[in-house]
Amino acid sequence: MPTTPSSYPGVSVGRVSISRSTPSRAGTGSRSRAAGREPRPAYECDACGHQPPKWVGRCPECGEWGSVIESTVTGPTVSGRVVSSRMPAEPARPIATISAAPARARPTGVGELDRVLGGGLVPGAVVLLAGEPGVGKSTLLLDVAQQWAAGAGSPSLVVSGEESVSQVRLRAERMGALHDQLFLAAESDLAAVLGHLDAVKPGLLVLDSVQTISTSGIEGVPGGVTQVRAVTAALVAVAKERGVATVLVGHVTKDGQVAGPRVLEHLVDVVLHFEGDKHSSLRMVRGVKNRFGAADEVGCFEMHEGGISSLADPSGLFLTRYSEPVPGTCVTVAMEGRRALLTEVQALIGATVAGSPRRTVSGLDSARLAMVLAVLQRRTERLTLHDREVFAATVGGIRVVEPAADLAVALAVASGGLNLAIAPHLVAIGEVGLTGEVRRVGAVPRRLAEAARLGFRLALVPPGCGPTSTGAGPEQMRVIEVSDVRSALQAAARASAE
Repeated sequence: MPTTPSSYPGVSVGRVSISRSTPSRAGTGSRSRAAGREPRPAYECDACGHQPPKWVGRCPECGEWGSVIESTVTGPTVSGRVVSSRMPAEPARPIATISAAPARARPTGVGELDRVLGGGLVPGAVVLLAGEPGVGKSTLLLDVAQQWAAGAGSPSLVVSGEESVSQVRLRAERMGALHDQLFLAAESDLAAVLGHLDAVKPGLLVLDSVQTISTSGIEGVPGGVTQVRAVTAALVAVAKERGVATVLVGHVTKDGQVAGPRVLEHLVDVVLHFEGDKHSSLRMVRGVKNRFGAADEVGCFEMHEGGISSLADPSGLFLTRYSEPVPGTCVTVAMEGRRALLTEVQALIGATVAGSPRRTVSGLDSARLAMVLAVLQRRTERLTLHDREVFAATVGGIRVVEPAADLAVALAVASGGLNLAIAPHLVAIGEVGLTGEVRRVGAVPRRLAEAARLGFRLALVPPGCGPTSTGAGPEQMRVIEVSDVRSALQAAARASAE
């Protein structure tokens, strides 16, 4: 009976040659797959993107159960092959002859967002806006789309993968964001989204959200690592090719990180985090990555029944005006990015309790409060805090964790413990060390200028930060350098007595 040629050792079939030698433990099929000529099974976590060598029930990287899926990949495509050159689509030119006009930012019409973006949206740029559910991402971007349609001279397209067009229309009606050049679509397929781009030809695309869009050519469930990576890469390529400014809404995990693969933040040009407390009307857009401007800017917004509005001067939200001085309060100047914000710190000293007294904070770092209490207990004679409950908080829902607020926290606690009110026109800026010294902090001139603009006439600052040391300072403000906590308490007491 005749046999096929492939049955004989040493006979070549196609491009695969079968050797006469004894097959290895891996087998002939393993050798051919290792050579990159046949597809081999691979496994990838659909939650974090980790690629284990074999299938497991629980991902060893993120600990998610049932998230490891099988995908088919090919072997190496470059190793062992010569990559030939080709004629580029556009030759390289001297940098001085290249025009920068196509990369100029165009204002969105929302001042605080333009501040964070570095002047506006750049044509072809891709922005990722991430935030917790219900914080107001869709509301903000709907306002941006309406402002763009009204002032940019090109249509704006909002594609919602989570809501119907009727739901988005109701929100737009409540906000007063209706415009003839603002287009809405509800899609969850990438091909349909690209079809809307061809039909509308917008200057701005808002996709809410990228985790809800999928494509049929890629394995994985919508929102998984594989789908999110493929959809984002395709949208970035389309945005660069057509010059469409694109804003992608991203979900966040319980840890506050952007959901999906880490490569998602590398693909886009700008990464923004939308922050806010559901019990407060204050919202902040914080820049994390920006290829077109500073990456440490912060924009402030206020949520209300009619939508969202920019806060060009938000310091008033974090201050309380009293008819008479009240013990237990002190004002500091916190830096949010490059913006100086006056913030009031309040402290309440409770009764003496047996055992371990409570230390409750809101908007402050609990570890730094514990350190400040230990320094006050050790470096002051009249203040006893080890057996008393202490409550400290900020006003207006802002969170202050920088060390520059240590001195204000110390003065507020001392004021509440001694029942001595601090002068309402005083601000305190400085970091407190374990030995009681007041250390220098950054951006003191900017902090003092903001305090002077709002009417504060006296400032306590670390040594070397006053006008005599820096050569500049607000003319209408008296600046006192304090070396330690004790001298700061004495200076605050003298100012209150004046």
